[in-house]
Amino acid sequence: MAIRRWLLLFLACLPLLVRAGGVALQLDLEGPIGPAAADYVESGLTHAAEEGAVLVVLRLDTPGGLDASMRAIIKQIIASPVPVVAYVAPSGARAASAGTYIVYAAHVAAMAPATSIGAATPVQLGGLSPPRRGDEKKEKPPASAMERKLVNDAVAFIKGLAQMRGRNAEWAEKAVREAATLTAEEALRQKVIDLIATDIGDLLRQLDGRRVQVLGRTLTLDTDGLTLERWRPDWRTRLLAVLTDPNVAYILMLIGIYGLLFEFSNPGAVVPGVLGGICLLLALFAFQVLPVNYAGLGLILLGLALMVAEAFVPSFGILGIGGIVAFTLGSILLLDTGVPGFEIQRELILGFAIASGLLLIFGLGLILKARRRPALTGAEEVLQHPAVALEDFEREGWVLVLGERWRAVSDRPVRKGQRLKVVAVEGLTLHVTPIGEERP
Repeated sequence: MAIRRWLLLFLACLPLLVRAGGVALQLDLEGPIGPAAADYVESGLTHAAEEGAVLVVLRLDTPGGLDASMRAIIKQIIASPVPVVAYVAPSGARAASAGTYIVYAAHVAAMAPATSIGAATPVQLGGLSPPRRGDEKKEKPPASAMERKLVNDAVAFIKGLAQMRGRNAEWAEKAVREAATLTAEEALRQKVIDLIATDIGDLLRQLDGRRVQVLGRTLTLDTDGLTLERWRPDWRTRLLAVLTDPNVAYILMLIGIYGLLFEFSNPGAVVPGVLGGICLLLALFAFQVLPVNYAGLGLILLGLALMVAEAFVPSFGILGIGGIVAFTLGSILLLDTGVPGFEIQRELILGFAIASGLLLIFGLGLILKARRRPALTGAEEVLQHPAVALEDFEREGWVLVLGERWRAVSDRPVRKGQRLKVVAVEGLTLHVTPIGEERP
């Protein structure tokens, strides 16, 4: 009985023993920061809180991203009950632009050797991007009131994060105003980050015993024996990443417009209308989370309208050329964020501009010409279609024309199934003759 009790107690405590060291959740944030990245971080931090994780390691390698997505990630980090460590890795990675703000917002900031951080100057249309080569050392005051407003807002935001985490606020302002950058070693000396770690294992060893402030509480990190788990994006995040790709959203929008356009010009086709409606709704969903320039969208619609008008109005190509120009300019301006990874490829725009011009001008022109042809009805329509004999007959019998049964008269013998030419219509009787045997 004593052995049984000890065995039951051991089995009951086994899960606690296995997880005695706790769990550290690793999130990998690579590439441009957009809506999909914000959704990924939110789901990861929620999972970490629900599972009682000891720590979240947010591994960063990003050239920047969208301002709205960056702020959403920072809000999630600040509200997280689980300490978040921003780790710029592996060697050669960077936390540029929006990545700099995220590093400043984390409870602990770390970098791997041969990494960089900085260049946090905002871009007017909602994105953040690195400066051009040679501009790092040039301090140029913002030219307009809007640019000054954006820069001052960004400075206040990052300085607030620096003060909250006890990091270098003076350099943070310099990173925004002058697009300054630092290597890992320089960032550590200037107290921009807290430590340098060669890998995740080294990072966890250095974090052991460190005290951090989480939601007003002081926590001492116990990273000895932690089990590292990698959080991978789910199907929703992966789908969002595809839909919010500007090139994919642009293609979906055009497919949707073309589908509806051809459905309206040829009612009853069904497939173009259904496919176009679905694609257009998906494109609108993508545009609501992307920084769309509505002037660009208006130019695209104007360009399509002008190209359609070219098929109706003989303008010697003026409307068509104007439509192509408006369409191209609108496509360029549609998502002009200046953020790497959130621009529409110029080759794609050029290809669609040429294809749109040819398709809409010549395609709709052919449709309209076909519609302008006089429609044949009654006897004229019957004379244009062959008849098929429904039986054998010498003089009179029954034939099928356009799905209808007609009484027919022939001056030659007719076999069942033989194709006949309708030469005359007399009331409800057709005069037919076998095809190929007509009299001159």
